[in-house]
Amino acid sequence: MSTALRNSVIETEEQCALRAAVAALGKRYGREYFTRVVAEGRHTDELWAEAAGLGYLGVNLPEEYGGGGGGIVELSLVLEELGAAGCPLLMMVVSPAICGTVIARFGTDEQKRAWLPGLADGSRTMAFGITEPDAGSNSHRITTTARRDGTDWILTGRKVFVSGVDIADATLIVGRTEDARTGRLKPCLFLVPRDAPGFGRSPIPMELAAPEKQFELVLDDVRLPADALVGDEDAGLLQLFAGLNPERIMTAAFALGMGRYALERAVDYARTRQVWKDPIGAHQAIAHPLAQAHIDLECARLMTQKAAHLYDAGDDLGAGEAANMAKYAAGEAAVRAVDQAVHTLGGNGLTHEYGLASLITAARVARIAPVSREMILNYVSHQTLGLPKSY
Repeated sequence: MSTALRNSVIETEEQCALRAAVAALGKRYGREYFTRVVAEGRHTDELWAEAAGLGYLGVNLPEEYGGGGGGIVELSLVLEELGAAGCPLLMMVVSPAICGTVIARFGTDEQKRAWLPGLADGSRTMAFGITEPDAGSNSHRITTTARRDGTDWILTGRKVFVSGVDIADATLIVGRTEDARTGRLKPCLFLVPRDAPGFGRSPIPMELAAPEKQFELVLDDVRLPADALVGDEDAGLLQLFAGLNPERIMTAAFALGMGRYALERAVDYARTRQVWKDPIGAHQAIAHPLAQAHIDLECARLMTQKAAHLYDAGDDLGAGEAANMAKYAAGEAAVRAVDQAVHTLGGNGLTHEYGLASLITAARVARIAPVSREMILNYVSHQTLGLPKSY
């Protein structure tokens, strides 16, 4: 049964067609293209440009700004299918999903005109900076601050593990400003151009085979005009989570694609690899773990679709719960699928020829970023189950 037919119960005919079209595009590039780009130290520019030209990168952005007029449902399935073909585009999580969504929902008309058409057609890219060296998973400890200087803003602080800053035209930075009424610091979002004076970046060496590099940022009294602030200064948390929920959903889609790619390689191998009389896939010790991995991925996909639908329907609270669960489930399913795929291939699972070994490290990303699985369990235990906090 085709993927489109299986999904027709919970996806529209248009969404099934989009999934099939993206899968065909991904197949034309595939894992060989992806690994070659990584080996050459390049970026996936060709795939990014073609996906943009076909309207896939901006499928979630408003039509009036050149987007497809869809939502996170459509964008997440684009990323999933590219990942299932072995060539995921990580910057989709950041540029159209986080930054594009925040600007579309909360940006000024001028910010929308300046950024959304370029994000939609792939000609402009944005990065997102929230994580800090000393804050970890505690976003309340963010120390990057923004203070007023006349009509300008002055940003000071540091960020780490920021993806794709080297190719981004600007970075959406999460800073904190002082509430005039309470004196407490509150989160705010700022657009920082890549060439802003005082905005420095340095690469973080990673044991991760990916075209997108990770960076540490230093904001040394970066002066920004008043219109660098995105949205309302007093609605920071609402605006922040408007970007973080899509980030979790897209991370789940990223993990699902990776898990599906690994599982398909293992199933193909198990069908044909013959050691004794029958292919190894005939043995339950091989077949059952692969079947379980498939079940785990399908269950995680359902939760991802639920989260995306809730978000697109405007249910931010419900989407927050579902997005965290989806990210957790997909991350766990991807790790198990990759592990089982490598074990199915045995020694071949660690060779360059079969291309699964690099996924052992990559799969862990979905367990760690953008929030650890332990923090998601904290969220569910507190917010869903009503258990007391331990911190």
